[in-house]
Amino acid sequence: MAIKLIAIDMDGTLLNPQHQITPRVKEAIGRARDQGVHIVLTTGRPYIGVERYLMELDLQQEGQYCITNNGALVQRAVNGDCVAETTLSFDDYLKFEQLARELGVHFQALDKSSLYTANKDISEYTIHEAYLTGIPVRYRAVEEMDRTLTFPKVMMIDKPELLDAAIARLPQEAQQNYTIMKSAPYYLEILHKKVNKGTGVHALAEQLQLSRDEIMALGDQENDLAMIEYAGTGVAMGNAIDSVIAVSQFVTKTNAEDGVAHAIEKFVLR
Repeated sequence: MAIKLIAIDMDGTLLNPQHQITPRVKEAIGRARDQGVHIVLTTGRPYIGVERYLMELDLQQEGQYCITNNGALVQRAVNGDCVAETTLSFDDYLKFEQLARELGVHFQALDKSSLYTANKDISEYTIHEAYLTGIPVRYRAVEEMDRTLTFPKVMMIDKPELLDAAIARLPQEAQQNYTIMKSAPYYLEILHKKVNKGTGVHALAEQLQLSRDEIMALGDQENDLAMIEYAGTGVAMGNAIDSVIAVSQFVTKTNAEDGVAHAIEKFVLR
């Protein structure tokens, strides 16, 4: 069955190590798009961190979509309007902000337009996230937060060894009642139990009336596992972690070697 939707992770997949889209990848995506294939950037980033790449790939138009915040939001590429969303409550924010303090790691929370931290010693990884995505950072003490806010995701962030130590001490209740996964060695993402990239792709596929066999997904990290398992054609990058490679039908080249283009050429443009 022909592939009609390609879900593409961004960091470590679409983007090369210099955070750029190479000419060959851009050409392959453009050819697939011109054949009527939905190109869906599927990422842990917020919409603001995706927008310039949508423009670069000429995807910011009606009928195109992106999936952000690791599946919490399915958005129209043209303007960021949500067509599906599943978010955390303010009580969830309070729970994990307190837990992060108890575990001794930094913490941040994202709504649709801002990144919030109550850490006076703002983490270098919060600054990195803001620099990478363009999302504004807002320092807010917990008691200063707007209690009506909801959050696509919250994150524990810190040096990998500190974060791994915190992960080992996470309460069983948290692991059972939320989706918790790493998106980088220094980022632990916490989402609603029903949310992951796979559920995001599934929600969009239902809206577009597409079957799993008509979907290809490409990724490299733990947060890509669910969509690679869901897609009829799951592709691991050559630089992917072992668990992603294990569930994929195909391993393409690395993000430094135009891996996305190789997969699109093989399965879509052949």
